Amino acid sequence: MTLDSYLTLGRSGLRVSPFSLGAMTFGEDAGGAGCSVAESEAILDDYLDRGGNFVDTANFYTNGHSETILGDYFHARPQRRDRVVLATKFFTNMVPGDPNGGGAGRRSILTQLEQSLRRLRTDHIDLYWLHNWDRHTPIEETMRTLDDLVRAGKIRYIGFSNIPAWVTAQAQTMAMLRSWTPLIALQLEYSLLARDVEGEQVPLAIDQDLALVTWSPLRNGFLSGKYRRGGAVGDSARAAYVGAPSEAEYDVIDTVTAVAEELGSTAAAVALAWLRSRPGTVVPIVGARRRAHLESNLAGLDVQLSADQLRRLDEVSRFAMTHHPAIEDTLRMSLQFAGTTIDGTGTGEYPPLQAGTARY
Repeated sequence: MTLDSYLTLGRSGLRVSPFSLGAMTFGEDAGGAGCSVAESEAILDDYLDRGGNFVDTANFYTNGHSETILGDYFHARPQRRDRVVLATKFFTNMVPGDPNGGGAGRRSILTQLEQSLRRLRTDHIDLYWLHNWDRHTPIEETMRTLDDLVRAGKIRYIGFSNIPAWVTAQAQTMAMLRSWTPLIALQLEYSLLARDVEGEQVPLAIDQDLALVTWSPLRNGFLSGKYRRGGAVGDSARAAYVGAPSEAEYDVIDTVTAVAEELGSTAAAVALAWLRSRPGTVVPIVGARRRAHLESNLAGLDVQLSADQLRRLDEVSRFAMTHHPAIEDTLRMSLQFAGTTIDGTGTGEYPPLQAGTARY
């Protein structure tokens, strides 16, 4: 697979590359662990030259510098802006002391959008994400405002990031019933070290045909190959911010490293290939502080994991599935189907029923 093997993003007419380029590291502002303007532009060149077309940022990344770098880059290359799906996010308050500076109310959305359009030097956003759940604003106010902006041509598509599944379901149902613009994608943390979204959000996305655009697919660099059990961390500006992996996480890292060695590839490529193997449309966001980081991540497009390798990775990372259903799946199947075979899967009988023949 290559970056120009485009995917349809959810239930929409939007086509994007199988990996999105994350711009959170664009800019050397304090606290961002980012890179220079020149390196940011070189990374953009490499991604776009390979056919990549999906760039993701947010209003507050490097205090707005990320959006400004992207705006300056595309302003100088208008032919590239026309071919790029440019995504940004709203929610974070950029004006300390202003209670209406952030969130998802109508006034704050309009203000945040105008500021992002100014920094990005464009007249529209291709995909506009709500970055976090605003517990203080009715969801109908948010959805109606976003629909108004789509109708006005200022944004083209909408998505939710880091929002509980029940809120997303409420918003999507409301949009459908009121003929407002529906969501086409969810942006969630998802990796071999963060699988809790498989409890509710992933099934919701599959049911509603929402694409999953996954952030931190390498779990703060833990799956990048830089971390080895008992070894020092090399070439990581984020190590000071994120700490060290736990013993359970190192078990996953060891397995990822072993699979990478079997394939003659990198740990990052294996971790990204695992995500690509998940159900539904999954588009990992690959970040890069250096051009070499991008190169290592894009190798994930070439990796094909065997059934045995997928099984080993699934099993060792099960600890990261922190969502536990009320009834374990095998037991649920036996309670419902009582030993019959359904859609090719055999089900066992509930042991107490199997133990006796009496029925009352």
